[in-house]
Amino acid sequence: MGNSKPTANGQQPTAKVFVSGCYDLLHSGHVEFFRQAAQYGDLYVGIGSDETILHYKNHKTLYPEKERLFMVKAIRYVKDAFINDGDGVMDFIGTVDRLKPDIFVVNEDGASEAKCKFCEERGIKYVVLQRTPSEGLEARSSTALKQDLCQIPTRLDLAGTWIDQPYVSCFAPGWAITISLEPTFEVRERCGLSTSTRNMIKRIWPMRLPDMDPETLAKLVFCFENDPERSDGIISGAQDSIGICMPGLVRHYYDKLYWPIKIETCQDEEILSWLEQHLVMIPMEPRRPGCSVVEGKDITEPKVKALAQAADDCWQAIMHKDLDAFAKAYKASFEAQTAMFPAMIQGSVQGYIDKYAAMDDVLAWKMPGAGGGGYLACVVKDASSFCQTHPEAIPLTIRRNGN
Repeated sequence: MGNSKPTANGQQPTAKVFVSGCYDLLHSGHVEFFRQAAQYGDLYVGIGSDETILHYKNHKTLYPEKERLFMVKAIRYVKDAFINDGDGVMDFIGTVDRLKPDIFVVNEDGASEAKCKFCEERGIKYVVLQRTPSEGLEARSSTALKQDLCQIPTRLDLAGTWIDQPYVSCFAPGWAITISLEPTFEVRERCGLSTSTRNMIKRIWPMRLPDMDPETLAKLVFCFENDPERSDGIISGAQDSIGICMPGLVRHYYDKLYWPIKIETCQDEEILSWLEQHLVMIPMEPRRPGCSVVEGKDITEPKVKALAQAADDCWQAIMHKDLDAFAKAYKASFEAQTAMFPAMIQGSVQGYIDKYAAMDDVLAWKMPGAGGGGYLACVVKDASSFCQTHPEAIPLTIRRNGN
């Protein structure tokens, strides 16, 4: 299979091989990937543009596209390289259609059904390589390098989201439930994982949180982020600072105030491990700039009471490690959120929900934070097997005490 034709002397020309990526933090893992891909033929590399990375991952590149192009071209396994002129995760389409390669090679963590189908439609052989380091070297990945640079946690809200705003809890008090997450994956901006609070923390402690009482730290962060001199009039919910700073599973009770009147934590290893076995996240497009999820809000006492009840049910289900009850309460909490804030589901979000809701091993779903895009956080039957069959899925690691 391929597009190559015999040369004038009857010999089959060398196959054209194509790979694509950002290559912003160029490392030995990339070079070894290029070496392995080049064994299939002449290697051509498509590189994500600065604009694509800014809009898809919502952050600037470490190295501009011309510099990344120069470095990739200098690698001896590479025949030639180009800046892709498309956008999003499939930004290479135009490059492929012009180059007409015979083989498209991806790493296992970059494989997807969309790429496989794309190659089938064009008669291109699709090859998935296992991520293996060169002999004698440690395994490298861009995500791991970023983790080494910054160990500031992030957080996932499980239930009761929005109750930490007094304009919600004034209708009925209730709990918000969060888990603090190790940054074992790239924490993308504007994706519901409290990156604004996390970035604010990095202004004070760039690498890791200080060793101090977590609840006191959470309140310091909350006060620093909500500077009274802020001109936008927005108060960030306390669940962001609590979810990041307080390890493990935490619930916090709100009643007409910005700071909770009580906080409870769970550090039980069996419960935390059980949660890790049943939670994954699916990347979606980031929330669009200018997107307002509070437009069209409809906050009423019955809807807030439904949110509070779902959070109660969620906590009890987790304490009893009851998967069916957890999934039911988790879904009910999300439905209560979107009943009050329907703009949380915008653009392509519903398409993602429909796709994963139809899967037998997905039991419930929600968007972290205020929604509008970002991630789909799913309750699944078994996170490990789900991630094996769905390479786009992200397994989660809950931060324990002392980390």
